[in-house]
Amino acid sequence: MFDQQAVLERVLARHRDAVVVEPVPGRPALIRRDQLLVAGHDAAAAEDLVRRWCDAREDGPGVARLRLRAKPDVCELAAELAGDGPHRRLAVAPNHLVHGQPLWWSGPADRPRPASPIPAPRPAADACRDVTVAILDTGLAPHPWFEGADWFGERSAEDADVLDADLDRAPDAQAGHGTFVAGVVLRHAPAARLLARRVLGGDGVGDELGVVRALARLAERDHADVVNLSLGCHTYDDRPSPVLSRAIAALGRRTVVVACAGNAASDRPFWPAALKSVIGVAALDGDDRAWFSNYGWWVDAAAPGVEVASSFVRYDGPRPPVDGADPDRFDGFATWSGTSFATPMVAGLIAGLAAAEDLAAVTAADRVLDQTRRPTRPDLGVIIRS
Repeated sequence: MFDQQAVLERVLARHRDAVVVEPVPGRPALIRRDQLLVAGHDAAAAEDLVRRWCDAREDGPGVARLRLRAKPDVCELAAELAGDGPHRRLAVAPNHLVHGQPLWWSGPADRPRPASPIPAPRPAADACRDVTVAILDTGLAPHPWFEGADWFGERSAEDADVLDADLDRAPDAQAGHGTFVAGVVLRHAPAARLLARRVLGGDGVGDELGVVRALARLAERDHADVVNLSLGCHTYDDRPSPVLSRAIAALGRRTVVVACAGNAASDRPFWPAALKSVIGVAALDGDDRAWFSNYGWWVDAAAPGVEVASSFVRYDGPRPPVDGADPDRFDGFATWSGTSFATPMVAGLIAGLAAAEDLAAVTAADRVLDQTRRPTRPDLGVIIRS
């Protein structure tokens, strides 16, 4: 894995409003400074309680953001507003950064590597129903596997996969992540209709606010049978963010949410994968846990996550050829490793089964994770190989 301190320094340099917090020694989290997120119905009450610090309130789908002045301790303030007991009074949280690349706590465990073309997934002629998979990630780039699909033509420009957002004439560290995840889903659910939403930048960093608002839009106007979240974070108190939890709950029981367990080789809960209502997916390397994969009581399933092959963007990066091979010239295909890519396999299997047998997504998920049909492992859950 990369030098984590160097990666962190790059994140903080690019995101000037980000700060590392560590209320519990050895358990850091990244948040946007001077911001509180509040579930919509609690926004007025929270604003009133913090009025001496509140500079502005910004309402939006599913969540309000309170911008603070006078530099209060955002974590202490969130804890005070939520309450110390097991039941929170208000749904309030710092605006945690979420990650979906080889950064610190999430995403792919290494760089993508060029791969030879892979045959395009072909939908079966006898699919019983349409299934929609929402992918909240870096967006989607054009690719032969889906350029002719109706759903690809319907995507908006704001959900395109941006390759060089910082304009440094080199692809961003996570360019193509969403396009890669989409290909993994299609390899296991060729008939799926994909709904891509960009919530991560090209550097693989987003925040809880963006994820919650994308989930709220799904709940309010776009139905998805399955939601794939190849992203996540640790929280400042190692408890689930009540704001994100409520956004996922608002999707309803018809929608299955699948999220990556993270790449810190740790059993520290990683959110939202550790939520009871979410299928948290670890990565396998052959028959064993991949060395980088998180694990723990909160993991529900494990799937192959090393050298996964999928669709990718096209670009020629700045690195020179080595022994006649160009290490960063991509012609639309790549291999990549990480829990980010074990996750869409599980999401795809659920969507594919739902489409093939006319099942509700929840029923299909129960079948895919059926412990009477598949082996299980402590701290990894159900072992899924195909």
